[in-house]
Amino acid sequence: MDYLHNPFASERHTVFAKKGMVATSQPLASEAGLEILKKGGNAIDAAIATAATLTVVEPTSNGIGGDAFALVWTKGKLHGLNASGPSPQALTVDAVKAKGHEKMPVHGLVPITVPGVPAAWAELSKKFGKLSLLETLQPAIRYAEEGYPLTPILGHYWKKAYDKFKDSFKSAEFDSWFETFAPDGRAPEIGEMWKSPGHAATLRAIGESDARDFYEGEIASKIDAFMEQHGGFLRKADLAAYKPEWVEPVSTKYRGHDVWEIPPNGQGMVALMALNVFDKLDAPQWQSAETLHQQIESMKLAFTDGQAFITESEDMPVSVEHLLSDEYAKVRAATIDVQASDPVPYELPKGGTVYLAAADEEGNMISFIQSNYMGFGSGIVIPGTGIGLQNRGADFSLDSAHPNVLKPGKRTYHTIIPGFLTKDGKAVGPFGVMGGYMQPQGHFQVMTNTLDYLLNPQAALNMPRWQWIGGKKVHVEPGFPSYLVQALQRKGHEIEVMPDGGSFGRGQIIWRNPETGVLAGGTESRTDGAVAVW
Repeated sequence: MDYLHNPFASERHTVFAKKGMVATSQPLASEAGLEILKKGGNAIDAAIATAATLTVVEPTSNGIGGDAFALVWTKGKLHGLNASGPSPQALTVDAVKAKGHEKMPVHGLVPITVPGVPAAWAELSKKFGKLSLLETLQPAIRYAEEGYPLTPILGHYWKKAYDKFKDSFKSAEFDSWFETFAPDGRAPEIGEMWKSPGHAATLRAIGESDARDFYEGEIASKIDAFMEQHGGFLRKADLAAYKPEWVEPVSTKYRGHDVWEIPPNGQGMVALMALNVFDKLDAPQWQSAETLHQQIESMKLAFTDGQAFITESEDMPVSVEHLLSDEYAKVRAATIDVQASDPVPYELPKGGTVYLAAADEEGNMISFIQSNYMGFGSGIVIPGTGIGLQNRGADFSLDSAHPNVLKPGKRTYHTIIPGFLTKDGKAVGPFGVMGGYMQPQGHFQVMTNTLDYLLNPQAALNMPRWQWIGGKKVHVEPGFPSYLVQALQRKGHEIEVMPDGGSFGRGQIIWRNPETGVLAGGTESRTDGAVAVW
């Protein structure tokens, strides 16, 4: 396990600790998790505290009205939680088309699905936590009530969203978004204080009721009333019927390790499929043009098939087992040529998500991710609550022949995915890279950086990234070596160097040394990330 102590790194260095560690994209959120660890909570309590704080201190990427997934390692076993919400019972293909849409809209009332985040917090707390849910939410409540200063990356994306929304969100249902996130008629500036008393009240109600107020009580009634007033589909009955699902994680063997993901409806399968295909190729051991070419082609095949097949498991036309089989990987790997291929193209939308990892000295570890999707989500905020609702329904198809076709009560193809790594039945640790359709590509690159190149957590995150967009089109970061760009272009790839590194995902990693119990963590250099340690 050379990647536990390999000294190579750039910009930042891997952080080490023994008693506890929390890695997130926002320093205040990391410290919130550490605060809960020091109060006697475990890694799961710390993750809940961190996740709740992120809804306050990074609302550009997630919120109370979003979805969540988790992989939890405790007492020698890995548990999976799917807290993605279904479509409302009234949301049908005919109902969407009756509103004049030929495909699912991105913003507004139509793509809103049942939020799973509050239920995820409550379920994790009840099953694995040591503290009460209300105790774990205290740091988030404090930041919402007292306020906090905006960090640089947060401020950048907040202003970017405001500049876009002010020109497109003109109807009354969007008024509360501006009242909540642009209270002075503009986006708050970097370093400026922002607070949300309504958000604090909502968090307190969730904590006091173990989230039932959100699904059955006063908060649910407020959501219902707003939706009815403005012609939305989500209703109190949809909220009351919701319950997260404990699932068996899926995995693939890669370089002597087991890489774990949440099963469909999540897209974690894409990362596993790509690793399987790449594993069948005779790739050089370091990043050469040939290696990158094979990685990109492996990801193309996995994504093309993932988009075609992945949805709720009962609606998938092919089994998970077959997609992860050795036979399938060999067949797909055999199609990879020396030149770039041109699979059936499709447009990849951008994403908005937060990922966090936490670990404690008892051996508990958690990989947790939550999102409103595409930044601020639907753009719909329930007045006075701080609840920004997600737009996960935007990924549904209105084509009756597509596996991911919209149906009432159905969960859509989901982009947010937590990852976990084990070896010989023992936990190595949680990892994740947020960012819409970049996520499985980020998982794939972090795993190859770690297991092929033996890079430590921070170095694995720092490596320049690529992102397949569709067809032969590939985006790379500004720091991507120019000689590799030129070599890939000669292989037929349409390479574009992107000035904005935000679209290449933002990740966190925590590995545990199985012999000493020492934790090694890395955080994303592409954001305001921090690793809080004890």
